[in-house]
Amino acid sequence: MRTMYLYPACGTCKKAQKYLKENNISFAEKHIVNEPPSKDELQALVEKSDLPIQKFFNTSGKKYRELHLKEKLKDMEEEEKLALLASDGMLIKRPIVTDGNRVTVGFKEETFADTWVK
Repeated sequence: MRTMYLYPACGTCKKAQKYLKENNISFAEKHIVNEPPSKDELQALVEKSDLPIQKFFNTSGKKYRELHLKEKLKDMEEEEKLALLASDGMLIKRPIVTDGNRVTVGFKEETFADTWVK
């Protein structure tokens, strides 16, 4: 079973939901702010995604800018970054979709087609 971490008001999340539903792909929803992934869950997601941890940060988010993370992340260890992400779901890029083996971050139709439809 796939899980989608999402924020209901997020337009990108809505597009991803619509795409998966149109392609008859079932998934469970987790509210990324009310139920953010734990530090351990995030570490597993990062490892399985083959993406750098920076790709998991919502760089266009208000909280990211308020905390001046663009400058601060460069000097942080991965453990600190994981703890920061786990502390506030608004810092996490969304949606994150996983089936336990594969992980996508954000929504690009081509990536979803390659990962979830084929």
